Amino acid sequence: MAEPKKKFIGRSVPRLEDRPLLTGQGRFAADVNFPGQWAMRVVRSPIAHGRLKSIDATAALAMAGVHAVWTFADVAHIPPIPFRLTGLVELEPYQQRVLASDYVRYVGEPVAVVFADDAYLAEDAAETIELDIEPLAPVMKATDEPGPFDETQNTEPSVIVKSYGDVEAAFKAADSTITLELSVGRHSGVPLETRGAIGYYNEALGRLEMHGAAKVPHWNRDTMGRMLGRTRDDFQLFEGHVGGGFGIRGEIYPEDVIVCAAALHFRKPIKWIEDRREHLISANHSRQQTHRIRAAIDRQGRILAIDDEFFHDNGAYMRTHAATVPDLAAAMLPGPYRVPAYRATGHIRLTNKTPCGTYRAPGRYESTFVRERLIDAIAASVGVDKVEIRKRNLLPKSAMPYALNLETLGTHIVYDSGDYALLLDKALERAGWPKLQKEIAKRRANGELIGAGVAMFVEKSGLGPFDDVRLEVKPDGGIELVTGAASVGQGIETAMAQICAETLGVDYAAINVVHGQTDRIGRGLGAFASRVTVMTGEATRRAADKLRTKALMHAAGLMQTDAAQLDIVDGEIVRADGAGPSMKLVELAMARPGELIAEDSFESKHMVYPYGVHVAAVRVDAETGGVTIEKYVMAYDVGRAVNPTLVEGQIAGGLAQGIGGALYEEFLYDEAGEPLSVTFADYLMPTAREVPASSILITEDAPSPLNPLGLKGAGEGGTNPVGAAIASAIDDALQRPGAIATLPVTPQRLRAICKMS
Repeated sequence: MAEPKKKFIGRSVPRLEDRPLLTGQGRFAADVNFPGQWAMRVVRSPIAHGRLKSIDATAALAMAGVHAVWTFADVAHIPPIPFRLTGLVELEPYQQRVLASDYVRYVGEPVAVVFADDAYLAEDAAETIELDIEPLAPVMKATDEPGPFDETQNTEPSVIVKSYGDVEAAFKAADSTITLELSVGRHSGVPLETRGAIGYYNEALGRLEMHGAAKVPHWNRDTMGRMLGRTRDDFQLFEGHVGGGFGIRGEIYPEDVIVCAAALHFRKPIKWIEDRREHLISANHSRQQTHRIRAAIDRQGRILAIDDEFFHDNGAYMRTHAATVPDLAAAMLPGPYRVPAYRATGHIRLTNKTPCGTYRAPGRYESTFVRERLIDAIAASVGVDKVEIRKRNLLPKSAMPYALNLETLGTHIVYDSGDYALLLDKALERAGWPKLQKEIAKRRANGELIGAGVAMFVEKSGLGPFDDVRLEVKPDGGIELVTGAASVGQGIETAMAQICAETLGVDYAAINVVHGQTDRIGRGLGAFASRVTVMTGEATRRAADKLRTKALMHAAGLMQTDAAQLDIVDGEIVRADGAGPSMKLVELAMARPGELIAEDSFESKHMVYPYGVHVAAVRVDAETGGVTIEKYVMAYDVGRAVNPTLVEGQIAGGLAQGIGGALYEEFLYDEAGEPLSVTFADYLMPTAREVPASSILITEDAPSPLNPLGLKGAGEGGTNPVGAAIASAIDDALQRPGAIATLPVTPQRLRAICKMS
C-alpha cells in the first residue's frame, strides 16, 4: 500500500506569512515609494459644523516645492463615495464627497489637499492655508430630536424596522415586563498601521495603480474606477502587508480617491500616509448606540417577546457601510434564545462627529451587550441564577436549522447548526463554575468586591455570494494559489495552503498564496464578515480537487495505468496499492507545462453561524473605580478548525479589543463638537498588563451543513460578548443587578455607581 496522505486540516502548523515579517521584509504602505513622487497633506476642518465660505491657499502656493492645492472646485466632477453594503436609497443624499463643498460637518473633514515635494513641506504648507468658516450649532446627541442636515434633509436618514410575531399580544399576556435603557460608547479599531495610499500612473502599461489597498481591493478598484472614469483594465489595486484591519481599514475614504485622481491628473506618484491624530479623528468610528429595550416574560422568566428601540449615532455622513451596523444590531439581537415575538426599531441619526463604519463584531458587540443585560435583568426579576435563566430560554439543538424570520446583509438568517446548551456546560466546566462560586462567596465575606458573569452569543460568518480560486503547478514545482480574498493578518495564506495541501496531496509549505492583487484574478470580495475561511476555503478545496483529478488523468497516460488507480502523496503520484512506478508532481508539470491549472468557485446564499460563551471573573476597587479581570474563559464552536492555533489567536486578539470597549476606549467630544480623544493619552487602550491570561476552548460539535468541510468563521467571537460578560461580572461583584448600563465602565463611572450604593 502507498504511504498515507498527510493531514493538514485541523493541524496547528506554523504560519507561512510570518517569515517576511520576522526577517524585516515586510512591505507596508509607508514602505512603497516611486521615483519623483509627491507627498499629499490633507487640510481638515477645525470645527464640527459650519458654512465653508472661502479657502485662501495663497501663502502655500508661494512656497518653493509646493506644486498644487486642491479644493472642492478641483474635484467637483468626482461623485460622492457610494455604498458597499446595505445601501438603502434614502441614505444616498448623505454620502460623503471627497472634499467639503458648502458645509463642514465634523472636525477632521477634508476641505483641501496640498501636493508638495515631501511630507514635511506639505504639512508646513497646509498649516498656512486659511479657512473662512461660519460656525453653526452642532448636533451632538443621537437621542435628541432630528434637526436639519441641509436645506432639504434632516439628521434621521432612515429608520430600520425588523419584526416577527405579535409583539403587542405578547406584552398583554405577560406576567411581567422588564424595561432597560442601555448604551455603548464610541470605539474604533485603531490598527497599529495608520491608513495610507499611493497613487501611481504606470506609463509603461498605461494604467492607474493604487498601492496600499486592503480588505476589499476588487470592489474598491471597480468603484473608484467608476468614480474616476477608468475601466477594470486601466486601473488596478495592490495589497502589501497590512498592519491591522478590524473592519475600519480598506474601505474607500476620501483620501484614497484623491491620491488616485491626483496621480492621474499630474502623471506623478502621489503618496499619503496619515498621522495618528488624523487617524483618530477621521478614520471610521463605530459602536455608539443607545437602546431602550423591554421584554415580556412569564412567571418562570421565559421570554414571550422583546421590543427594542435604539438610536445609532452614525456621525456626520453615511460612508461605505451605509446601514450595515444598525441593521446587524437589529437582526442579530435575539441571539441563541427562543424569542416568540420580536420587534426592533433602529433610528439612524447623524451627528457632527467622525462618520462611522464597521468594527470587529459590528452591531453584535452592541446588541449582545443589550440582550445579555436584559437576560441578567430577567434572572434578577424572577429570582433565579443567571445560568439557569439562560438554560430556560436557549434554543435546543433539535430546533436546528432555525429560521429567525429576519434578514440582514441581503440574506435570511437561518442558524445552520448548534448545540448552545452543550457549549454552555462546557464553558462552565472549563471555568470551574461551582468552585469559582464558592471562592467568590468566601472572598466576598472578607469584604472583597468580586463577582462572575456569563454571556452567550451567536455570530455570523461566511458571507457570500461567491469566491474564486485559481491553482497552478509551476514547472519549478511551486504551486500558486491566486484568490480575490485579502489578508488583514488573519492567516489566509496558511489556512488556504492547508486546505489545498490536504486536498491535492502535497506539503502546505509548497503553496504560494497570492491575494489582494486585482491584476491577478478577475473578481474577489476580499476579507470582511469573517468570510474567508468559509468562502475562499471551499473554493480552494474545489479547485484543488479539480487540479488533482486533472493531474492524475495526465499522469495515467504517461504511466500507462488507470487514473482511478493513482493518488498524490507528498507531491508524488503513486499507485494506490503501492506497486509499480511513481512520478513527482513537478515532473508532470515539466512534461505538461501550462496544463496543470484549475479554477473553481464557491457560491452561497446563506451565512453560517458560529456561537460562543464567555465567562469572566472580576475584582472591583470601589475607591479607584478600577476593574481587575482575574479569570476569563472563552468557548467557541467554529464547526471545524482548519488551524486551531490560528483560531485561538483570533479569539485572544479579539478579547483585547472587547476589553478595550468594555473598560477603556471611548471617543469623547465637548459640546462644540471638538474631539477630546486625539492622542493615546486620551483614547485609552488596554495593554498586556490589563489583558488577562485567558482559557480558550475551541469546539467542533456543530459543523456547518452548508459547506463540505463544515467550516464557520472565527474572526469576531473573541470580541462580541466581552462587554456583556464583564458588565455581568461587575454587577455580581457589587451585588447590584443592573448596575452597569453603559459601556465603557470607566473608573469615573464606576466610582459614581459605587457611591450610589
